Amino acid sequence: MTALGALFYLLAAVLLGAAVLTATRRNPMHAVCCAVITFLAAAGMFVVLGAPLPGVLEVVVYAGAIMVLFLFIIMLLGLSAGTGPVRAGRLVVPGVLAAASLVALFALIGADPAGRTMLPAAIASPAAVGTVLFDAYWLAVEVVSLLLFAALAAALLFGRAPKARTTGGHAA
Repeated sequence: MTALGALFYLLAAVLLGAAVLTATRRNPMHAVCCAVITFLAAAGMFVVLGAPLPGVLEVVVYAGAIMVLFLFIIMLLGLSAGTGPVRAGRLVVPGVLAAASLVALFALIGADPAGRTMLPAAIASPAAVGTVLFDAYWLAVEVVSLLLFAALAAALLFGRAPKARTTGGHAA
């Protein structure tokens, strides 16, 4: 096994562990921090696989912008940790889905154990991605930016403390 192969498997283990922690944490701040670790491990896997642009985009978009937005909303709304233990019944369906995914993954790996089938490399420069994104999909980019703005405005509206009722023009 090469050093890159070992690094890939290490990042995969970190990703799986952090994903499990993300799904099982009762405190939303802890869950978001574990999700950031998951995104960083996925970005590292992209880089190890020879695709640095998706790795950088993963860090900037997901680990950076989206997670900061989640943390901002959690802090703004004052969400706290749930009370009581996690019921085992709530973990059955996700556990079955995870097990099925692992079986399918190992079946795919077992179908070509020597790794003889190589996928064609998809080389994309940042300039090429930007050109396609802002030439062909400019409307979608604008719609997504408006949706994110609307989500931020809604979080501010719902997270705001209610005003005190006034009687006769004076604060009660």
